[in-house]
Amino acid sequence: MLKEVKFISMLTSDDRYRHRHIRYKGNVLSFTVQYETKFEGEWLTVVRYDSQHGFAHRDLLDIKGNKQKTPMFTKDYNEALTFAEYDIKSNWRIYKKAFLGSV
Repeated sequence: MLKEVKFISMLTSDDRYRHRHIRYKGNVLSFTVQYETKFEGEWLTVVRYDSQHGFAHRDLLDIKGNKQKTPMFTKDYNEALTFAEYDIKSNWRIYKKAFLGSV
């Protein structure tokens, strides 16, 4: 049986963590987790980890919407999701500073 988990956690009133993954028998089949910040009243994605395009990767965005894609060298999506969650929750302030520094 497939199990989908989706939620949004507010980090501050202007920062949030968005999470979605699909699991089957304990194995992550797909995932997307991202950190978003509110800028001029609009939610913008700052960093996103996902399994789109058939591989786990990180998309690092700038305020203009430019994207830098970096593959994740993890053994499976379970490990990739665990790493992505930890990285965003530990480093979102650093990502935000870099993102807003490009304004």
